[in-house]
Amino acid sequence: MIDRELKRTLGQMMHGVQVVGAAHDGVVRAYCSHWVSQVSFEEPIVLASVSPRHDTYPLIASSGRFSVSILAGDQVAEGQYFSYPGRRFHHVADEFLELTDDGLPVVPGSIGWLACEVFETRTRWDDGTAMDHHLCFARVVRAGAGRLREPPLLYSSRLGWRVAGDKAREPGSSIRDALLARLDAAGIADPGGGPDEDADG
Repeated sequence: MIDRELKRTLGQMMHGVQVVGAAHDGVVRAYCSHWVSQVSFEEPIVLASVSPRHDTYPLIASSGRFSVSILAGDQVAEGQYFSYPGRRFHHVADEFLELTDDGLPVVPGSIGWLACEVFETRTRWDDGTAMDHHLCFARVVRAGAGRLREPPLLYSSRLGWRVAGDKAREPGSSIRDALLARLDAAGIADPGGGPDEDADG
């Protein structure tokens, strides 16, 4: 079990909310997630952390693919619905899913969706013990733009459902320019280049 204080701290982490869906042999399932991440700049690779207890998981394992619908701030109803096993509600809200041309389920009206093909699934830690969530690495092979200008829906276990809001930086201010001015004042040459996704600072 995770230490209580550690759990409370981890619970402050805010994540975007997605609906992960899959289809196989005529069965369609989806679940709400906030554990889907882009993990590469050079290639469109995403990582989905999926519980093998979800109804969706065997469909991902069998088909080798899944969809990711990125929810907008006004789609908390969809997020809540897919947070529970579909069988609990007997899949009554079928209006919350539609199928793409190639048969993947996506949420209508979402910010956008991704079609992903799994190339590696990790189910055990290095010591051989089983993971409670399996890590599915997948290539994004197709995307559908939706309401790209809408603020996304966010979630944390401590703060609940939120909507992305105000910009964190004041208009007209440049943190980069201020840092470059400090380098110049210290007589250090600008190393050049843009923001580094692997920056250690």
